[in-house]
Amino acid sequence: MKNIRNFCIIAHIDHGKSTLADRLLEYTNTISKRDMQAQVLDDMDLEKERGITIKSHAIQMDYQYKGEKFVLNLIDTPGHVDFSYEVSRSIAACEGALLIVDAAQGIQAQTISNLYLALEHDLTIIPILNKIDLPSAEVELVSDQIIDLLGCKREEIMLASGKTGQGVHEMLEAIVNRIPAPNGNEDGPLQALIFDSVFNSFRGIIAYFRIYNGQLKKGDKVKFVNTEMEYNADEIGVLRLKQEPRDIVKTGDVGYIISGIKVAREVKVGDTITTVANPCTDIIKGFEDVKPMVFAGIYPIDTDDFEELRYSMEKLQLNDASLTWEPESSAALGFGFRCGFLGMLHMEIIQERLEREFNMSVITTVPNVSYIAYKTNAEVITVNNPSDLPDPAHIDYIEEPYIKANVITKSEFIGPVMSLCIEKRGHIVNQNYLTADRVELVFEMPLGEVVFDFFDRLKSISKGYASFDYHPIGMKQSDLVKLDILLNSEQVDALSALIHKSNAYEFGKKICEKLKELIPRQQFEIPIQTAIGAKIIARETIRAIRKDVTAKCYGGDISRKRKLLEKQKEGKKKMKQVGSVEIPQSAFMAVLKLND
Repeated sequence: MKNIRNFCIIAHIDHGKSTLADRLLEYTNTISKRDMQAQVLDDMDLEKERGITIKSHAIQMDYQYKGEKFVLNLIDTPGHVDFSYEVSRSIAACEGALLIVDAAQGIQAQTISNLYLALEHDLTIIPILNKIDLPSAEVELVSDQIIDLLGCKREEIMLASGKTGQGVHEMLEAIVNRIPAPNGNEDGPLQALIFDSVFNSFRGIIAYFRIYNGQLKKGDKVKFVNTEMEYNADEIGVLRLKQEPRDIVKTGDVGYIISGIKVAREVKVGDTITTVANPCTDIIKGFEDVKPMVFAGIYPIDTDDFEELRYSMEKLQLNDASLTWEPESSAALGFGFRCGFLGMLHMEIIQERLEREFNMSVITTVPNVSYIAYKTNAEVITVNNPSDLPDPAHIDYIEEPYIKANVITKSEFIGPVMSLCIEKRGHIVNQNYLTADRVELVFEMPLGEVVFDFFDRLKSISKGYASFDYHPIGMKQSDLVKLDILLNSEQVDALSALIHKSNAYEFGKKICEKLKELIPRQQFEIPIQTAIGAKIIARETIRAIRKDVTAKCYGGDISRKRKLLEKQKEGKKKMKQVGSVEIPQSAFMAVLKLND
């Protein structure tokens, strides 16, 4: 056990985690030169296309150091704020972390956020300055930032380049020397933490675990403590580039178990595995339950595919434990699911994965956050969907979730960033200069304002320099109204939104104009209206496609033309009463990009 090291890699987006992981695999000969490719651990097409890590990946490496053989278990983690749940699970399974900072970009918001996560779990931090081969690298300046943040010595910071491989051997030595070996009782009862799970269509559900105490043998009867289910360990092993079966997995090891589980609900990430013969008394305190930040409805395009969509969502939840969902129905779209996501990118990725991995085309409704409504009769209602909001006459007040947002940007962009945050009903709490030209701004603002186009606009006004991170700070009372969209005098519940009273008119006007562009013209006139309760606050009209019925009149009395036009007018009126309007998927997503 003294020769095992468990560590993860944490950093902001695009600071070179996956590239450094590739070099570590290459220098420990875990992967042959022939199999080498960029982003070796990212096995989803989506990850390779976007150049981001979505799932954390575990892999075991062997390393010879001073004549001894060491086993290094590496977990590569995502950098984006929406996937911080993946990071928290990886950190729970490790003793150390490599904190990677880009020498050209310096410390950014997610670097600090992930670092605090690691420090909460008492991990040993090895700071690494990556991309030092770039012409724009500012090694001294960024080293000073790391020293300020961590309080470490300058000689503890390792200089490396994932591209050229510089400093990777020194990094491997530091992992062996600085990160402590796991401590646990090899002879005690089995106690293992599930930190991930995947679905295999041939073998059922495969759970990935880290053993804290005891050992697991092939064929053991095991028990999942939370769900109280018992299984046989049909196959156990360690995670190399491919799964390698073993007869025994010991304390401190990271491995996988296949036990023929078919039902997704039976495996909970964060659960403890123990043996039936010699069970452990207490469960491992892992990571907290996930709290979704953004809610949206996902509906199948064809209502007959509802069960198929449920099956796909269950499979996807196995691979992404931060996705939460429950069935709901909508008057406009039929049966579907109300899903909770950690952020907008997470929602986009889930939609894309449903399409690619399960061939499910879905409609996503306008995203919103969770509100709490206090009624006049002292009843309290959680509102995840605008259509759940009670009648305004019975509401005493509504509370909405607030977040503390950290924005790190160059000092030249302070003005535009502040005005964006104030426009989004935020107020500044703190302003802190990290260096002469980098400033950290701390705001308190409603989460509902961040859901829409905040992140995109922040990136565009700061020319891509600003980095953003947030965490919830609780609920505050707010003056919110429900905005309804009426198409042809019929309410479309999937487009309803809860919005602050001060923004309602502006928002209603913009959404009417946007829908006018996106909804195709029909044979009849379609009014688009935005309403608060019974009061219409904005209106646009989609003109009817009109056939020229007077074309066959070549002369004669005007009354002949008038008669034909009157007849057409009657037909249009009748059509307007029975005609239904098809809403394209782009109209649901348009709400997010109102400022484009």
